[in-house]
Amino acid sequence: MEQFIFYPLSLMCIVFAVGVIVNTSPISSAVSLIGMMLGLAGLFVLLNAHLMAILQVLVYAGAIMVLFMFVIMLLNLKGDDEDWKMRGKNVLLASLSGVFVVTLLFKIFGDGFSTNIGKPAVLPETFGTTAAVGELLFTDFVLPFEVASILLLVAMIGAVVLAKTKLN
Repeated sequence: MEQFIFYPLSLMCIVFAVGVIVNTSPISSAVSLIGMMLGLAGLFVLLNAHLMAILQVLVYAGAIMVLFMFVIMLLNLKGDDEDWKMRGKNVLLASLSGVFVVTLLFKIFGDGFSTNIGKPAVLPETFGTTAAVGELLFTDFVLPFEVASILLLVAMIGAVVLAKTKLN
């Protein structure tokens, strides 16, 4: 039964991910990225990772993508820029590179993939709960969490500074 949900969600993620690459407008690419993130949240639900699905929608598809849209509109990126026109011409090269990387990964890790199929890991009862994730996030992973927040803040300030210099 899960396969009837998994395959359409996977196809949705793939189509929207290709849409991020193929679209000639930065706004359209960002909207495609939102669709891909929503499909990924659906895949998290299938894995019984409900907290991750909710965080995917709220944090990534919501807050981060609003920030991306704000920066795109603040920088006034137009779809007729030369960089975006060149991007459409490089789709074949990007596709071939992706096929090459996937083939290389299967060649390197091929035996490891086939032996792990059908052997699910034994997880503790509290795995993935809000309390367990919060405890890990604010104890073992507090430094990467704070570095990520500072990095996002610096990126937003940099976008505002770049946009402000264009206005003068």
